[in-house]
Amino acid sequence: MTDRSTFDTYGIEHRYQLLVNAVSDYAIYMLDPDGRIATWNPGARRFKGYEAEEIIGENFSRFFTPEDQASEVPRQILATAAREGRYEAEGQRVRKDGSLIWVHVVIDPIVGDDGALLGYAKITRDVTARREADQALFAAEQRFRMLVQGVRDYALYMLDLNGVVSNWNTGAEAIKGYHAGEIVGQHFSRFYTEEDRTRGEPARALNTALREGRYETEAQRVRKDGSNFWAHVVIDPIHDEAGQPIGFAKITRDITEKRIAQKELEDAHAALFQSQKLQALGELTGGIAHDFNNLMTVIRGSAELLERDNLTPEKRRRYIRAIAETADKAAALTTKLLAFGRRQALRPEAIDPATRLDAFGEVLARTIGSKIRVELRLEPDLWPIEVDVAELETALLNACFNARDAMPDGGVVTISAYNVPAEDALCIAIADTGQGIEPEHLERVFEPFFTTKPVGKGTGLGLSQIHGFAAQTGGRAYIDSWPGEGTTVFLHLPRTDKPVTASSTPRTAIANWDRLDVLLVEDNDNVRRFARSMLKELRAEVIEVASAEAALAILADRNFDLVFSDIVMPGMSGLDLARRLRETSPGQRVLLATGYSREVAAGEAAGFHLVQKPYGAESLTTAISLALAE
Repeated sequence: MTDRSTFDTYGIEHRYQLLVNAVSDYAIYMLDPDGRIATWNPGARRFKGYEAEEIIGENFSRFFTPEDQASEVPRQILATAAREGRYEAEGQRVRKDGSLIWVHVVIDPIVGDDGALLGYAKITRDVTARREADQALFAAEQRFRMLVQGVRDYALYMLDLNGVVSNWNTGAEAIKGYHAGEIVGQHFSRFYTEEDRTRGEPARALNTALREGRYETEAQRVRKDGSNFWAHVVIDPIHDEAGQPIGFAKITRDITEKRIAQKELEDAHAALFQSQKLQALGELTGGIAHDFNNLMTVIRGSAELLERDNLTPEKRRRYIRAIAETADKAAALTTKLLAFGRRQALRPEAIDPATRLDAFGEVLARTIGSKIRVELRLEPDLWPIEVDVAELETALLNACFNARDAMPDGGVVTISAYNVPAEDALCIAIADTGQGIEPEHLERVFEPFFTTKPVGKGTGLGLSQIHGFAAQTGGRAYIDSWPGEGTTVFLHLPRTDKPVTASSTPRTAIANWDRLDVLLVEDNDNVRRFARSMLKELRAEVIEVASAEAALAILADRNFDLVFSDIVMPGMSGLDLARRLRETSPGQRVLLATGYSREVAAGEAAGFHLVQKPYGAESLTTAISLALAE
């Protein structure tokens, strides 16, 4: 009969054997004192490839490479385990099929109660996959480090959360001048100018990167030698796996040469613009001066003839009419300049383009000349547009007269109109069958004073007026042309939803007052005398002053039926005067006169009645009537 101690011993050993045999991820076996294998578990069979009957009794040195065997590594391992009580390491081992694996090995000596060495317990784990992953990661890190260190055009380095430099690449050394040993551990604010440090720019940069996920700017930075350079800077926050910020990645590029090139380009553009202005002034001298001299000749000659005492009433009326008509032509020329410069106040109204173009075509056919045939091609259901009718007709006339001049032997002018849904606009096109425009001239046709016509045959303002009118209306103008194939001028004008209304402005105004008290405010002596005379002809009593300040002094003691003031004057402008009166004397009626006025062009005179210079009795009477009717 077996005693209980023997049974318990057998039970413990059996349970231990079951445990060892159940482990397949580890090779667990025993060696005798000489290194011969005494036991073998399934994990060992799986790793090493040997069955138990093939390997038990063999020396464990057969798992080592020939080089390790030649160096007596197996014997040294057992000696280390016996001497130090444990051996642990990683290394290469050989499978039964000759293939190599990386293993993690632990060997513990087994000692009897009397201290004698009974053998060794050996635990081995296959770490080949982990080792390969570690090697791949190491290789990737090495390649990345080589990449970062190989970049010389960019400074690539890291900061901790406080802004202290933690690493440094060769690009940073090349750009900023510091060796890694000089700068790692220093705060990155030393790269900033003294002014930027005073304003707290370094801290703001890091805070912005944390708050917005990125900081990017172009600014001046300081090299080690104290010189400044222009830098393009990007700072990105770095987060750990839990999403907590642990530092910053910083990339800096020296863009000094780029900034210098950009400045040189801007200077070149400014010089070109100045050259173009001078060229425009030269073309102004050669183009518009001729027309103005012609106009002034007529006015001067007519004025001198009017001084003769023996003129018949008919001749007197003829000379007066010549002066008036020439003044109108001069005003029309000025209008073109204002339209090009977008300084002219428009009087827009919603119109039916089909009706207007039909009437325009009929008038044009009778005036453009017998050699030119006018054709209209208007699509049905044209959208209404909101334009200044006078300016529209001026633009169309300019285009049509240019077309006529391009066809000295006759031809066809075609005026067409169609809707452009993609732009929610109406297109009016004026096409001719003339000579066309050379490509080198086409890009300059909208420039003021540019013309291909002979000297004295044109001012070069016609197409610029078209361009200015289209821009003021919120649209655009462009030209399609080719030598020998004619030219087409396109006007794209925005569609309007406003109802079409007929103009209610009377063609002839009649003064409908018996007596009118007017305060005339005009700084130009000649204009003031002319305005006073015209107002008196219109049955007005006039008090005149030369400034808005003088007008306010008079208005402090009395009111007038009307304050008639120029807008552009030294000191307080007429517009400022009108605004002051609106506050202090809301019932005081005001009429403003303007010729070249930025305030009017910008819409700042909205809400006040205006009369456009040059004005005559009819236009002034109409404007006064509207102001008094308010």
